[in-house]
Amino acid sequence: MAIITFLSDFGESDHYVAAVKAKILTKNPNQGIVDISHQITPCDIAHGAHVLKSVFRDFPKGTVHLVAINSVGQQGDKYIAVELEGHFFVCTDNGLLGLISDQEATAQVEISSENHATTFPSKTYFAEAAAKLAGGEKLESLGKPIEHFKKMLGRHLKANKSLISGHVIRVDHYGNLITNIDKQTFDILSKQKTFNIKFGRENSRRIHENIFSVDAGDIYVVFNDSGLLEVGINQGNASELLGLNYDSPVMVNFDE
Repeated sequence: MAIITFLSDFGESDHYVAAVKAKILTKNPNQGIVDISHQITPCDIAHGAHVLKSVFRDFPKGTVHLVAINSVGQQGDKYIAVELEGHFFVCTDNGLLGLISDQEATAQVEISSENHATTFPSKTYFAEAAAKLAGGEKLESLGKPIEHFKKMLGRHLKANKSLISGHVIRVDHYGNLITNIDKQTFDILSKQKTFNIKFGRENSRRIHENIFSVDAGDIYVVFNDSGLLEVGINQGNASELLGLNYDSPVMVNFDE
């Protein structure tokens, strides 16, 4: 039996998380369910996509990811199940899956539903679909195949021999600034070059090995476990202290 992960913007103060889990467990009392997070900012697809992209590949292939971010969606949005990179995703067709992977889906279906006007599709449709997939049923049994699903496009780097131009794509719980500047691009362009990383009014001419390479209260710049450039303050909130937020520019200038 496959694992089901659960990611939502439901918070923890209402019954919504428990209701979805109850529906899954009604279908299979022995089902394993792993909570990724239920503290996604309400209806914030970019936030949900960042969290899911950062962790879904850490789970075994065949894992079923129930994603309830802005799950009611807009009028006309489908409820879908998708096989992507060897994982299964059950969610509303609101563009989120386009932000977690550039690969093409292996298969995709519209989940059969009698009433799209439901106020709780995660319980009404997603829970049952996820339970069926985790129990070994085929994706095609959930509904009719579709040719495509919506794909939002994230911020892309601009890079040349003298510059990498990126942005903050997430301010995490600690106030750290996570950018879309990836280590692979940086390593290729920085060979045998010195560089200056510019963020707001501050700059850095080095990449630190870890957070504790600097004293408490000092700025650090690292490549995090996801391979993305991160700017933070040891035991401090970089977003507040540097005045930077989501979409703030971050530049890497290479010296000729």
